[in-house]
Amino acid sequence: MDDYGFSKSARLLNAADYKAVFSNAQFRVSTRHFLILAISDNRSRPRLGLVIAKKHVPLAVHRNRIKRLTRDSFRRNSQLLANLDIVVLARKDADKLDNKQISETFTALWLELDTKLKRNAAKLLANE
Repeated sequence: MDDYGFSKSARLLNAADYKAVFSNAQFRVSTRHFLILAISDNRSRPRLGLVIAKKHVPLAVHRNRIKRLTRDSFRRNSQLLANLDIVVLARKDADKLDNKQISETFTALWLELDTKLKRNAAKLLANE
């Protein structure tokens, strides 16, 4: 049952963690409704930070639903995400998507991020 928790070790906890991702983003994937920024880190597991602005998603119930679905998708796909620090930003009208659309969007985004990560690793190996 612990596999479905969202412990402190799986979260970006402070402003410095977020700032590191924003200022040094190595990987970017996006859709019309979400943007994901990520950097490689030498931790044993990926960490997630969420930025769901009231400006883009006005109702708290919708912000909380997006956060819940994002965390669930992150937990289900964390094996793809190696040792990344990830920040997910919601864009305008993200709250217009239903739960299934949000889940499918994040599944596609995690796969795209994994592809970029593998491409980057192959490029680094080729340069050695």
